[in-house]
Amino acid sequence: MVQRVGGTTPRREEPDRREDARELRVPPWKATAAGVVATVVQVAAVLSLLLIFVEDDVPETALVVTEVFGALALPVEANVFIALVLAVLGAALRRRKRAALRTLLLFQLLYFGLGALFAALLWVAPDQVLDDPAERSTAFWQDVAPYQLLTVGLVVLLLVLRPAFPARLAAGAAWRALAHLSVGLAGACLVGWGLAELFPGTLVSAVEKLVWAANQVTGEVLPLPRIGVNSRGPDQLSLVLSTLGALVGAWAMAVFFRSVRTRRLLSPDEELRVRELLAEHGEPDSLGYFATRRDKSVIFSPCGRAAVTYRVLGGTSLASADPVGEEEHWPAAIAAWLAEARQYGWAVAALGASERGAHAYRAAGLKALEIGDEAILVVRDFSLTGRDRRAVRQAVNRVERAGYQVRVRRHGEIPAEEMTELLDAAQRWRGAETERGFSMALGRLGDPTDERGVMVQAYDARGQLRGLLSFVPWGRRGLSLDLMRRDRSAENGLNEYMVCGLVAAAGTLGVQRISLNFAMFRAVFEEGARIGAGPVLRTWRGLLSVASRFFQLESLYRSNAKYGPVWEPRFLCFARTRQLVRVGLVAGVAEGFVPSLRSLLRGGGRGLRAGAVDADFVRRVREIDARASEVRQPRRRPPEQVRVRLSKLERLRASGVDPYPVGVERGPLLAEVRERFAGLAPDTRTGETVAVAGRVVAKRELGGLTFAVLRDFDAELQVMLSADVLGADGLAAWLASVDLGDQVGVRGEVVTSRRGELSVAVTGWAITAKCLHPLPDKRKGLGDPEARVRQRYLDLVVSPESRTMLRARSAVVRALRDALHDRGYLEVETPMLQRVHGGANARPFVTHINAYDMRMYLRIAPELYLKRLCVAGVDRVFELNRNFRNEGVDATHNPEFTMLEAYQAYADYTTMADVARELIQEAAVAAHGAPVARRATAAGETVEHDLSGEWPVVGVHEAVSAALGEEITPDTDLPELRRRLAPVGVAHREGWSRGQLLMEAYEHLVEPHTTTPTFYRDFPTDVSPLTRQHRSDPRLAERWDLVAFGSEIATAYTELTDPLEQRERLFAQSLRAASGDVEAMELDEDFLTALEHGMPPTGGMGMGVDRLLMMLTGASIRQTVLFPFVRPATRGGDGGDGSAPPGGAGERS
Repeated sequence: MVQRVGGTTPRREEPDRREDARELRVPPWKATAAGVVATVVQVAAVLSLLLIFVEDDVPETALVVTEVFGALALPVEANVFIALVLAVLGAALRRRKRAALRTLLLFQLLYFGLGALFAALLWVAPDQVLDDPAERSTAFWQDVAPYQLLTVGLVVLLLVLRPAFPARLAAGAAWRALAHLSVGLAGACLVGWGLAELFPGTLVSAVEKLVWAANQVTGEVLPLPRIGVNSRGPDQLSLVLSTLGALVGAWAMAVFFRSVRTRRLLSPDEELRVRELLAEHGEPDSLGYFATRRDKSVIFSPCGRAAVTYRVLGGTSLASADPVGEEEHWPAAIAAWLAEARQYGWAVAALGASERGAHAYRAAGLKALEIGDEAILVVRDFSLTGRDRRAVRQAVNRVERAGYQVRVRRHGEIPAEEMTELLDAAQRWRGAETERGFSMALGRLGDPTDERGVMVQAYDARGQLRGLLSFVPWGRRGLSLDLMRRDRSAENGLNEYMVCGLVAAAGTLGVQRISLNFAMFRAVFEEGARIGAGPVLRTWRGLLSVASRFFQLESLYRSNAKYGPVWEPRFLCFARTRQLVRVGLVAGVAEGFVPSLRSLLRGGGRGLRAGAVDADFVRRVREIDARASEVRQPRRRPPEQVRVRLSKLERLRASGVDPYPVGVERGPLLAEVRERFAGLAPDTRTGETVAVAGRVVAKRELGGLTFAVLRDFDAELQVMLSADVLGADGLAAWLASVDLGDQVGVRGEVVTSRRGELSVAVTGWAITAKCLHPLPDKRKGLGDPEARVRQRYLDLVVSPESRTMLRARSAVVRALRDALHDRGYLEVETPMLQRVHGGANARPFVTHINAYDMRMYLRIAPELYLKRLCVAGVDRVFELNRNFRNEGVDATHNPEFTMLEAYQAYADYTTMADVARELIQEAAVAAHGAPVARRATAAGETVEHDLSGEWPVVGVHEAVSAALGEEITPDTDLPELRRRLAPVGVAHREGWSRGQLLMEAYEHLVEPHTTTPTFYRDFPTDVSPLTRQHRSDPRLAERWDLVAFGSEIATAYTELTDPLEQRERLFAQSLRAASGDVEAMELDEDFLTALEHGMPPTGGMGMGVDRLLMMLTGASIRQTVLFPFVRPATRGGDGGDGSAPPGGAGERS
């Protein structure tokens, strides 16, 4: 079947969407009252049907029911025809058909007319209607007047409710209903005539039989004895023919009230508008491209920035997936769709809405029901390795061994002849089945407008086509499965092979995500199969498993789950719960799972269509696709100062000046110029020309003379520009082009001003980099601490303290490295990405390596790798490295930090204490010129602390005893230790050992109050799993912590070299890790095996470089680290919510 698009598209029965908007806005009470009216009529239909069976058993009740509804002008009687008429009328009222309201008004007027006729007879001929004519007044006021007044009231009410019944009839509904009624009655009469010939009863002639049958079909409207027919047919036949006539009448009424079935399909102009919306806003919804399916209708929001695509089936307007277009305008598009549905009496539903779409439909008053999940394959996360992908891997290997090959191309790259062959193959492999899909299928193949689609073809070893997958675009970087076909005789696993072939080609196609099939009721199959699933869930899963034999529910879920996709829920949105069955049936018909009456009558199912479109239409679609493929920057709304600088930038470019040139000549640095020409007298000209460059940080004008201050990283220098040298135009160009913050290069003579300021008298200048943002105030700098961290580049520009800190950090790191090199240490580099996290008790960052499908960790310490080198015989080794610990961020902790670890063979922790002290003293000299630490007081004054000489060494038990005022020794057991520490606020946590409680006391009572650099040594063994036991007390470990100014700076061990003891300790740590302790170390078999080869006695030391800078300068970690971690900036402020970064304890260096 070829569908023509791009020419003149006929529009039959196009709904008129210019309905008065005021008529569609109905007050809630009127809408409720309209529903009550429909319910009353439907109840009347049900009661009419019940009276057929129970009237003889309960005659009095039947009489009461008849009289009550008769007062409402509803003819409730034991009659099939009346029951059917009322049922059809009630359904039409439920759909808010205005013609049904008029029919109900007609009932009221007929009853009112009958009442008026009876009242007239009471007064004109009372003896004809009453036994006692004298009671006519009583009869009127009791039996006529109340009912007439009630009828008048009902008429007024129905007229008031008229706006609540806006739905129109289909054009020509009356003529079609009359035609159905005529043909149906004629056919029923002929059927009755034929049956009367078979079962004549007392009927004799053919004319009698025909007349009698026609009279039974029409409800015995003619008194047959008066026309000479005194014979009768069988009573059973009379009942059959009466029922048949009633069905024909009810069917005619149903045809009369039937909803408008729109035949207005997507026009070329509308399709282009939909494609433009998808090009701009098509990234979120994987089903967006299916909105271009041409058997759908579309309605746009008033502004045209959003649209809803839908199809009307069975009186239901079924929208597909999310609205397309700008999400801000979705509510307007949905409102327009709902207004049209109310206008024509359609029920409404949306099939396959995403979570975002479901929220929009719910906001419009619909209900949402999750019906399944869509499988999204993220290309960068997909891998064939691992146990979970075993089934896919085996299928791919099996197909490859059979000699199959896959070919992946864009639709636009496939020749028309080959595309025709692919279409024929797809139709052939489908067989007699109906082409599935409405919300998740395009329904066409080979259309020139679908060039961005992707085709995956699989060929066997003989080069024959055995399967294909067709995908439609999903934004710029995604694909959505449209068609899946395979030769049933092909190798098993062909679909998996083609999907993996597409993933392999995704890089070439620029594809990052692939939407596969939709798995209906996925959660039921997944949760219902788990141990512990409840009886309701298991029963529901069992029912769905039975249904899966016919509708492929569970098989679709399992065929997608094997790829390990991300599951995105999809929803069915509907207006009323009672419509859910009807909506589900309509959705099944639309998707092709349930055959429609038309498909059954015409035979066969719907198939794929090949598009035939106009060349101009194809050209316009290609233009839209080209725009969709472009990567557009988000729209910026810069502040006014930035806009002014951008305009200057454009003027520079327009005048032929490159604001970002290359190869600009620069001579000496500014500091070198100042040093060379220092001490010149005022108003001196040196006669020497220099070329310098820097950032403009100050400007001032003085008549025909302009001054500016340039700054590089080390110094500032004034430059002077005069109209006498540059000319009026040259100086004007400087003033018009250069702003504060611009990088410029100048050439000129070195001079001094009249006040003695060293300057460069500019003879030529050029912008080397245009600054598009104004700089912070030169004197105030960046006042917000968060901004100083987030915009460190600006902080370094305006803050001399930050530049000093950067130089100090560089000097300290160089001093540490040089000092260790001078002592014979070998510098190495160990892996940052590790299979086992160890070397310290800390929470690691976890990542995943796709190549091996393994969990990996960013290192928390290099210790275990450095010890391997010690086993190898490296006598002295160190590493300056970056470590990562997934812990809190505060004034002393950062998730990423710099660490120095050093190991020396045949040394112990005493040796390493000397090494640490000497390294810190040398670093202090490098930073300050003397072995001192400089720290600011509360008053802002800088105080120097002497770091020379020996530093105190204190046992940890002695330190805690001094802080507590009571003696604590290794002999103090856990209960006694808890008793002594409780009064000072050191709480004991469940499961803690004695060593952990002592460490808590040390960290609360000793560490924060230590100012002078002090070595605290001999910690409990159970908190030092990598440390050797003390040589004189096995309860202690040969370990020290260096603390200064309230923070731990370094730590060192006499390393544990006994492999058996080390294995026991790491095994205990691994048990803690398995029990949920995220900071406990894992068992590293490779390290233990290396240790079993013999490691000499070794001393090891770790020092936090950031903490060392904090100690020497008194700064926080956010000042010493060049780029500390900060939360992503949001519109609410730099800190996300405006609050400070979260605090938390971090693992010590």
